Amino acid sequence: MVSVSSERHPLYNRVKTGQIANCALPCHNPFFSQDERAFTVFWIGLWSVLCFVSTFATVSTFLIDMERFKYPERPIIFLSACYLFVSVGYLVRLVAGHEKVACSGGAGAAGGAGGAGSAAAGAGAAGAGAGGPGGRGEYEELGAVEQHVRYETTGPALCTVVFLLVYFFGMASSIWWVILSLTWFLAAGMKWGNEAIAGYSQYFHLAAWLVPSVKSIAVLALSSVDGDPVAGICYVGNQSLDNLRGFVLAPLVIYLFIGTMFLLAGFVSLFRIRSVIKQQGGPTKTHKLEKLMIRLGLFTVLYTVPAAVVVACLFYEQHNRPRWEATHNCPCLRDLQPDQARRPDYAVFMLKYFMCLVVGITSGVWVWSGKTLESWRALCTRCCWASKGAGAAGAGAASGGPGGGGLGSAG
Repeated sequence: MVSVSSERHPLYNRVKTGQIANCALPCHNPFFSQDERAFTVFWIGLWSVLCFVSTFATVSTFLIDMERFKYPERPIIFLSACYLFVSVGYLVRLVAGHEKVACSGGAGAAGGAGGAGSAAAGAGAAGAGAGGPGGRGEYEELGAVEQHVRYETTGPALCTVVFLLVYFFGMASSIWWVILSLTWFLAAGMKWGNEAIAGYSQYFHLAAWLVPSVKSIAVLALSSVDGDPVAGICYVGNQSLDNLRGFVLAPLVIYLFIGTMFLLAGFVSLFRIRSVIKQQGGPTKTHKLEKLMIRLGLFTVLYTVPAAVVVACLFYEQHNRPRWEATHNCPCLRDLQPDQARRPDYAVFMLKYFMCLVVGITSGVWVWSGKTLESWRALCTRCCWASKGAGAAGAGAASGGPGGGGLGSAG
């Protein structure tokens, strides 16, 4: 852990870890080994790239054939677009580095914050290594310039950008999931047509973008942005359990509950319609409906399960974090705790980050069809014909130029 001993430090008497005042988390999570930290970078980078590629392909397919995706399925496109920006947030962290995004302190930061001396640029990394599993329970005697994870901040710009990309668009994707569930319920249960549902599209956009905007502004106004010592991003609730419960956990639980209720109601209605059609002796009519139910059921599982797992991981974290920190800071508590309770389960954190990005990958399932290939083939054909036409026009102008010049000179 990092001891905040200087009264000139901006976190002096403002930070507490494991019930010990003026004790801050180091830049990197002290509970995980160096190998685990290296694998975390690879793990998050892998799924961020895959999420970006999948969502980019989905959004691009929508842009080249917008008429194909109508309500009630259009919210899937906006959900995919949200995950595109979420993946960009993780990629920014991957390019910029853990320390530049999620960490504060060090020589440069200290000079800008209050001029409390100077330190070597690598002091933070060395301190983080000293706070690893081999040095638990020992404080790093540091001044106001030591590198630690960010606490209660609204900047710098890189941290704020990553926070907005991951938090704002992450929450917007959850609301688009609720809207998707609502539109399916209106189509299946209430028998609404595409045009009727599309008539409320402006209200869908208002809810999907306004609610996350209000929450993001509130987080920034309260200076509640903090660094994630595991993933290396800026988010909210990484150090404050109240912020985690109020800005992250509670909204996700509410969105998941409402969306699931609409989905269950829509499923019940679809099964009723299917049974009525079968009683009327129309097996061919049920084929498209069954195909629709299968696709909806698949996408429901592909979203609901990851969302529920993320909520479960957050519950696990908020319930155990105080005990982890107290056990780390007080060696006398270690003999009273089983080994699995002394430190967080590394697999749970890796599962959480995987589930945060996998929905963006699976959202591409909705556009993986023959129609998508036809749309891209048509686009390529148009581009080829356009390039050939431009080339032919240029060749004609080039061949006609000298002749025209000769006639002009002859005249």
